[in-house]
Amino acid sequence: MAAGGTLRGVERRGLMFVLSSPSGAGKSTLARMLIEKMPGLSMSVSVTTRAKRPGEADGDHYHFIDKPAFDAMVKSDELLEHAPVFGNFYGTPRKAVQAALETGQDVLFDIDWQGTQQLREKARDDVVSVFILPPSAADLEKRLHTRAQDSDEVIAGRMSRASHELSHWAEYDYVVINNNLDEAYSQVVTILKAERLKRERQTGLSAFVRELQKQLEK
Repeated sequence: MAAGGTLRGVERRGLMFVLSSPSGAGKSTLARMLIEKMPGLSMSVSVTTRAKRPGEADGDHYHFIDKPAFDAMVKSDELLEHAPVFGNFYGTPRKAVQAALETGQDVLFDIDWQGTQQLREKARDDVVSVFILPPSAADLEKRLHTRAQDSDEVIAGRMSRASHELSHWAEYDYVVINNNLDEAYSQVVTILKAERLKRERQTGLSAFVRELQKQLEK
């Protein structure tokens, strides 16, 4: 098989692979692991109005823009999805994602349920969604404190929001409980590999089979 899970000689359309979870449940860590280890998968780089965090680079982690620029992208329908999160705005540029899918490249999304709903409305056949659950509320709070990125007030807000985010779990194609990071990663990889092999994504399969039949009939 070729990179990205394509059958030899068979073209494949890429897919949008979505990971969502409450803050601290592990979706961003799993996303980093997938990008590092899985061939044929690239990270969707969102635009955002929030300030850069330590260690982040513009164009790598996010495209950091101001609110007027964000509003202009929304107005001109340049975003596949967009949503407010904790007072800031996030969105996915359409053009780069569509170009990747057409060349058989899969695109990974680390977005919330609002963004996932919008992606599904605009490109349902291309979307595969996975919701990551924490093993317990106590574990979720511990992870938020351990990563030391937010104040106690912000963490309290994230915990309060988590219950609402969890209410959307049934809207996803798959659900993974992140009790053990390696096990959760293995499960997510299994989902991605299986989805890559779906018949409807093998866009060159009909021609491949016809040619195979011709060879057999000789």
